[in-house]
Amino acid sequence: MSLPLPLLGLSLLFSILLCVHVVRSGREMYWLFIILMFQPLGGLVYLVAIVMPEMMRGPAARKMGEAARDTLDPQREYREARQACDDSPTVHNRMKLAAAAADLGRHDEAEALYREAAQGVHADDPALLTGRARALVELNRPAEALALLEQLDGSGDAARTPQATLTRARAYQALGRVGEADRAYQDAVVRFHGLEALARQAAFLAEAGRKGEAQAVLADIDGRIAKANPHFRKEGRAWRDFAAMAVAGR
Repeated sequence: MSLPLPLLGLSLLFSILLCVHVVRSGREMYWLFIILMFQPLGGLVYLVAIVMPEMMRGPAARKMGEAARDTLDPQREYREARQACDDSPTVHNRMKLAAAAADLGRHDEAEALYREAAQGVHADDPALLTGRARALVELNRPAEALALLEQLDGSGDAARTPQATLTRARAYQALGRVGEADRAYQDAVVRFHGLEALARQAAFLAEAGRKGEAQAVLADIDGRIAKANPHFRKEGRAWRDFAAMAVAGR
């Protein structure tokens, strides 16, 4: 159904003004396509994702804008990290690119980038070792991951970061070292912000045949989601679904 002529004119004016904003603010040119091709919805998305956060400058508005941008362009962070790495292949830039690749499920690429960065004086860098170990777990190479994590054992708190602890638990689980995995998951859920550690613990308990404990963890996840900020509920529900499927044996 077409819009009445006055509304069509307003929609076109609205879109033109937003296109001017795109050009003057140096935004990505794909916004022009979104605004013009999906009137007026594309313009409203741009308004919420870009213009309002600029006007409000508050953390909640910025997060809302980032979430909208990530939904429309999930490879944006990876693309920017790739460009930065191509321009200046520093250890920091390689690490950012590896993390962005991992977020997209490109674990082979992430593992290679972490490995290339962990050279010379950076060979024992805890963040690089942990990132590579996490990628190796995702690639079903837990023995190699555990060997890397064991390099951290003499480095104090670096060996007990939330991500290192959770990755160690996952490696133990994949290797069938149930007792060590159990202790590592108990440690991880205390240290880890968010629901990933709890969800993975529930899956581990279900796999170990401890369904009652797994269901209790799932109930804990439900309780936390109910109290969570709405901004974090989407991610929380994804981990809740992961845990629920494991508890149900699917």
